[in-house]
Amino acid sequence: MNTRKDTPYADKSFLVTGGAGFIGSHVVDALLLQGATVYAIDDFNDYYDPALKTLNLAAALEHPRFKLYKADIRDAHAMAAIFQDIGPKLSEQHGAIVHLAARAGVRPSLSQPQLYLETNVNATLTLAELARNYGIRRFILASSSSVYGERGQQTTQKPLDDFTGFEETDDVSKPISPYASSKAMAESLLHTYAHLHGLETVALRFFTVYGPRQRPDLAIHKFTRLIHQDRPIEVYGDGSARRDFTYIDDILQGILAAISFSAFTTGTPFEVFNLGESQTITVARLIETIELALGKSAQINWQPAAPGDVTLTCANINKAKKLLGYTPSTPIQLGIPRFTDWFLASQQTPALV
Repeated sequence: MNTRKDTPYADKSFLVTGGAGFIGSHVVDALLLQGATVYAIDDFNDYYDPALKTLNLAAALEHPRFKLYKADIRDAHAMAAIFQDIGPKLSEQHGAIVHLAARAGVRPSLSQPQLYLETNVNATLTLAELARNYGIRRFILASSSSVYGERGQQTTQKPLDDFTGFEETDDVSKPISPYASSKAMAESLLHTYAHLHGLETVALRFFTVYGPRQRPDLAIHKFTRLIHQDRPIEVYGDGSARRDFTYIDDILQGILAAISFSAFTTGTPFEVFNLGESQTITVARLIETIELALGKSAQINWQPAAPGDVTLTCANINKAKKLLGYTPSTPIQLGIPRFTDWFLASQQTPALV
């Protein structure tokens, strides 16, 4: 039998929105492992194959402490009905809402800005109101490094060699895509609820997460799949853009630490943390790393730089290290082989091919 130390959340309940997705399903599994009762909401939309999401939750769906609600977070009536069931439990057991559901991606947001506003902002407002109405005191928000915009817009414009990453105190008032704007607005909205209603909120700015279960439209997954299939990949820009890619295990560590963290210990009901590796790699070098892991060469179709894309992301994680004990341990040189191993194994599962 697990000891109390092994199950720190044995007396707690959590709601994970987007619980069938890439990050959400990992959070669900981790919370169940630590003894929690977990409720998940996901609409299984067609942004990518819903069968992949079902596979993500294969283990959780068999667990007695897990319940899945298939619903769209934009549907206020559906959310109200779900909270009639789980709201009192989340309140009584001092649980939290871990809000990971969102419309993601910079490029799709350019053509569907209304959808991004409805999903990432309006639905967040619905959840914040329900939390307030049911006395749920803890809210974890998945935000994004996209809120920082271009590095040139930051208040500290050090030379690249001296640049130590975006800091939580940097200006985020100049996003350059509807997706980034929607995430910044969600943060601002929850800041208001934290200060008006005492909704203790932690916003986590994720830096380009990858790993097993990653969405198939994201660069690492897409590049890996196409290179493996001897098909050309499209690369936007000249390959010099740098990204701070963060392995899922490290992101998961940060999320769990944030769930246990009390923002009030810093004198405010609202806190923001960067979660990244604090290391960057160029897109060109990333492709080389994938080629090495697969033992295959890429066929590259170079494309003009895409609107809304930034040239650099890099997380300064000093604050997360200090207050969350966040210690990422999977640099890209280790993470890519782990991802490609998972990808190659997944090809034996028809729904993942």
